Formats: sequence, C-alpha cells, structure tokens
Amino acid sequence: MIELAKETERVLLVGVSTSDQDDTWMSLDELKDLADTAGAVTVGRVVQNREQAHPATYIGKGKIEELKDLLWELEATGIICDDELSPVQMKNLQDELDTKVMDRTLVILDIFAARASTSEGKIQVELAQLKYRQSRLTGFGTAMSRLGGGIGTRGPGEKKLEMDRRLIKSRIAQLGRELKDVRRHREVTRESRSRNHIPVAAIVGYTNAGKSTLLNELTGVNVLAEDKLFATLDPTTRQRKLPGGQEILLTDTVGFIRKLPHHLIEAFKSTLEEAKYADLILHVADASNPQMDEQMYIVYETLKSLQVTDKPVITVFNKQDKVEDDRIIRDFHADYTVKISARTGMGIPELLETVEAVLREQKVFIEKLYSYQEAGKIQLIRKYGELQEEDYREDGIFVRAYVPGRIYAKIGPV
Repeated sequence: MIELAKETERVLLVGVSTSDQDDTWMSLDELKDLADTAGAVTVGRVVQNREQAHPATYIGKGKIEELKDLLWELEATGIICDDELSPVQMKNLQDELDTKVMDRTLVILDIFAARASTSEGKIQVELAQLKYRQSRLTGFGTAMSRLGGGIGTRGPGEKKLEMDRRLIKSRIAQLGRELKDVRRHREVTRESRSRNHIPVAAIVGYTNAGKSTLLNELTGVNVLAEDKLFATLDPTTRQRKLPGGQEILLTDTVGFIRKLPHHLIEAFKSTLEEAKYADLILHVADASNPQMDEQMYIVYETLKSLQVTDKPVITVFNKQDKVEDDRIIRDFHADYTVKISARTGMGIPELLETVEAVLREQKVFIEKLYSYQEAGKIQLIRKYGELQEEDYREDGIFVRAYVPGRIYAKIGPV
C-alpha cells in the first residue's frame, strides 16, 4: 500500500491596522504561532492600514491584487486573516483570490478540536465549531472541495460540515442539552468541594505561560505540558498539602489569548468558570515574553467578562530561567507577586508561603483549650486550617490556629 505524504499548508497572514498604536504586528506574531500549532507554514505577511476593515472583503481592492501576486510567487495554498471574518467577507475573498480563506477563529477552533480529549472538551469544541460554521455553510463547501483538508477540517468532520442548516441546528440543540448535563455535573462537584471546606486555587493565564508545568511541579502529577499554544484544553484539578499542613485544590484552566472567539467563551463557560468559584487566583505570566504586559491585560479583561472579580490574585512571574535582562516587572492588579521557574523549581517555596498568607487572611485566628473529649475538633483544624501550636496539658489540649470561617462554628466558640 502506497502512503501519500500529507501536504503541508503554506499560508499568508493578513491583518488590518486601524491606528499607529495598535498591536497588529504583535497579533500577527501570535497568529504565526497559532498557524504553526495547527500544522501550517507561514510564508509571508500582509498588513493594510485602514480606518476599519473593509465590510465586504476585509482588505481593499489594491491589497487583494497584491495578495494574488504573493500567493502565486510564494506558492501559498491559503490565507489566514487576523480577525473573525463575516460570512460575506469570507465568501468574497474566496471568490476574488480563488484560494482557501481562513480566519483567526477557525484556526483556534481547529487547534481546540485537535487538543480536546475528554467528552466534555469534545462537546464544547464541536458546539463552538458548528455555531461558527452555521452561517458560513456556502463558503465552506467550495473551500473544502478546493483543498480537501487541512486547517478547519478537524473535529466534527466533513460529512457533518455539509449538513444543511436544519440538521446543524438540531445537532447544536443536542450538544446544548449534553453541555447542560456537563454543567450540572460541574456544579455538583463544586458543591461537594465546598462542603469539604478545602480551598480552591484556580491557575489562569495566557496560553503557553506555563500553567500546566506549574501544576505538575506543585502536585507531582503528569499533565501534558508542551511549549505550544493550548497544549492543555481540559481542566485538571489536583490536591496539594501546604507547608503548614492545610490541603488545597489546584485547578488548571484553558489558556487565554487575544481575540478569543466568543463561540469558544460561550461553549467553554463551565470550564472557564472554575476561576469564578475559586478562593484565590494564581495568575501565571510568562516573564520571558516581551509581550507580557499586553498578555496580562488580556487575561484580566477575559476574567472581567467572566465576572471573576473580588478574588485575591497572586501573579506568578514564571520562566525566570529564561529571563535575560533585569527589567522591573510588576502587576498593579495583583495582591501579591512571586517570581518562579516552574521548570527548575526556583521560587516554589516562596509561592507556597504566599498562598498560605492569602488563605490565612480569609481565616479566623483562634486560641483555645480543648478537652480531650473534643480531640475530633482538632482533627478538623489540622485538615482545613493552619495549626500554629498544639500543646497537650493536664486539663486538655491548647491550640493556636487559623481556621476558615466556614468551619469556625463547628469547632466551638473561642
């Protein structure tokens, strides 16, 4: 049997810059990383300065002619636009250029489809893909037949993409029902955690900031940690005992990115909301990335859109082993900051001490003598609180400790 080599897609990146101060070129750098992750090779970039994207073709007529020449000269097989195209823009560009036209949203959805491993992740991705493609059915038919595969064909598969609108609507409704069941399950899990009084720290951050590497370092588990965008898609929750003896749950969440598609935010709401119900936020930032400040801003804007507010934030400046200069790094949104390298373990003890300090602020300090018949209450303090002193005396057990307000009533008044 002869195996045919899979043809690598060669793409041109296309962006629209609406002002001198915008981040179009940085955004195209990121789009190149997304294209690499999706398995395409970037052969060139085109940026047009305009007051706004052209409503019919995204870029103007002159740039379209320039693109036609570049596609031929560089032997490109398609283009990726840096914004989400409307159905009209996508169809018109395909007609004008006679090539495969993709946008940033399509590439991100494609990566998510390749990364999803759990049934929940697969449901969320398929739902987001179908909602995106629902209004673009006519344009997709010609693009698929023209190139036969590559970016945009992962996930539901071509047969599902060719379903008419009625069938897609039915499939979306079915996936919506399945997702409701998933969300109910997540709510039950959260309620169970709440009853156990174990605090939860949500690990959030820009994609590829090192969240999974940090979770691995803190808990000893082996979550996939690659130097790629969106290496981790499905959230992972693991337990860790802090130096003071208290147990804590750490949840790794999907990474954020510029122009995160609204279809994905909606579909992954139950996953992203892990941060909403956490007791504290560990915001992991890549200190070696020159775009760190912009990335942190995007993380906070995304958290705000998810209504994640009024949570204590520890910003973890990761990848210190790759930092080559002595520039001052700070985060004015954070309550605390810590410099670490999750890969080498540098700064991890300081991070754990900071987590304990934040949790301590949410606790009540007690100083009490318990009778020996009340020893069970001290077990509660050991598990959920932070025991500072335990002294066995003739008349009982003297305890000094910090305990969560939720279990304060269970261990008796001071």
